[in-house]
Amino acid sequence: MPQLDTSTWFITILSMIITLFFMFQLKVSKHSFPENPEPKSVSMSKPTTPWEKKWTKIYSPLSLPLQ
Repeated sequence: MPQLDTSTWFITILSMIITLFFMFQLKVSKHSFPENPEPKSVSMSKPTTPWEKKWTKIYSPLSLPLQ
């Protein structure tokens, strides 16, 4: 039974890693990033709800005093 020749594995794996690195760098370099990212100004508007206009109080049964 012949033995497996592993003498070229190192150079094969190394060249594959280098090739993948360069391909990744080329792919990333073609991507366009924003030049100066700035936070968006969000205007906070308070929503009007019908229950804010009148006084309401809700009692939970557990918060009532013991009878």
